[in-house]
Amino acid sequence: QLRLVESGGGLVQPGGSLRLSCAGSGRNFDAHYMGWFRQAPGKDREGLAAISSSGAATIYADSVKGRFTISKDNDKNTMYLQMNSLKVEDTAVYYCAAYYSGRYSIEPTPVLVRDEFDYWGQGTQVTVSA
Repeated sequence: QLRLVESGGGLVQPGGSLRLSCAGSGRNFDAHYMGWFRQAPGKDREGLAAISSSGAATIYADSVKGRFTISKDNDKNTMYLQMNSLKVEDTAVYYCAAYYSGRYSIEPTPVLVRDEFDYWGQGTQVTVSA
C-alpha cells in the first residue's frame, strides 16, 4: 500500500510557475512508477507525465511537453511536477498516482494509462488566472 498526498497548488497568473509535490508513505516508494494527472470541470482525467521507479525514464503528454518537468526523489519519498509558462487552460485539479513495478536493471518506458495506476492522491487545485 502507498498513500499519496499532493501539495503546492494555488492561484498563479498566466506565464507563471508552480511546483507540485507528492509525498508518499508506505513501503518501497522506490519500486513504484508514478505519474501526474489532472481533471478540469466537465472533462476527463488527463495524463500529463509519468516517471519510472528510479526516476531515470520519463514521458510527457504533448499538452505539457517543454513546459512541465516531472522528477522523483526516492530518498525523500517525494515526486515533483515543475510547471512553467502556465496557461489558463492548465486550470484543473492535479492528482499524483503510482503503481508498484518492482526494480528493473533496464526500466521500461513509463506509460500514461490511467488504469495502470493503483494508488491516487486526493488532488490539489491549480488555478491560472489574471
